[in-house]
Amino acid sequence: MPLHLIKLAVGCDSVKELKDWVAERMATAKKKGLPLRHVHITRMTPKREEEILAGGSLYWVIRGEIAAREKIIAIEPFRDKDGIGRCRLVMQPKVIAVSPRPMRPFQGWRYLTADSAPADLTKSSAASVASMPEPMRRELRDLGLL
Repeated sequence: MPLHLIKLAVGCDSVKELKDWVAERMATAKKKGLPLRHVHITRMTPKREEEILAGGSLYWVIRGEIAAREKIIAIEPFRDKDGIGRCRLVMQPKVIAVSPRPMRPFQGWRYLTADSAPADLTKSSAASVASMPEPMRRELRDLGLL
């Protein structure tokens, strides 16, 4: 079973905003002739790399909920210009909405097992959930209806 990572999407307010941000980065990469891959740089390198690369994703926490994921295709440790160890999490530039689940804030990233990961939303359910006002969606989720 693959192992996933989970991380806060700081400054992002919705799955749509995350999708728009990734699309903007891909458009910029295309103009510059760079590979079309979404890269997120983090301080620590995951130790369980093989399990993550066996089909794992980066799950994004948006406004207190696990809300979306991107498939991880590479993990690239490197040193920045100051000699500090960092890691590139390379993902397919496709954001997939998942069934929203509450998640408390945390620093860095955490491992997420496959059996704990929320299910992907279908296109129709993702569109209907995304079109709901945020307070209504949260209340329905808290009542167990989403």
